[in-house]
Amino acid sequence: MILLSLLLQITPVQPIVKGTGLPPPGTAEAAVMAPVNALFSALAARDPALGAAAMRADATATVASEEANGTSKITHHTRDEMLAGIKPGPERFEERLIDPAIEIDGDIAMVWGRYVFLIDGKISHCGVDHFDLVREGGTWKIQNITWSKRVTGC
Repeated sequence: MILLSLLLQITPVQPIVKGTGLPPPGTAEAAVMAPVNALFSALAARDPALGAAAMRADATATVASEEANGTSKITHHTRDEMLAGIKPGPERFEERLIDPAIEIDGDIAMVWGRYVFLIDGKISHCGVDHFDLVREGGTWKIQNITWSKRVTGC
């Protein structure tokens, strides 16, 4: 009876522990962050070719948007559709990932963390970024990006 009782207990899964800052250079975690940082650099430079280099050709992006009026929607994009949104312009874009959790298992990895997106130094929106990455030929590439996007509570 005790064994059956133990087998029927469900062990809760603890949340992923958030990072305590950026990983030191030369670590496995820093290698995983390289394409993520390259994508952020592409946004800042407003250069879709830089972003393409950080992503697999079959990469995807999913956005869960929450509007100020309470409505929400999910949109899904191919890599090329997402990169088409990175266009030259006068505004300065910056995305900051805050204390990301980085998990690695062989040739797959994920990065999860809160972010803020700034335009000309002012917060435009915020949420959580989730990057799925794969390593092929020794190089990490983004396979999928999923993020929440809200304009309030940032």
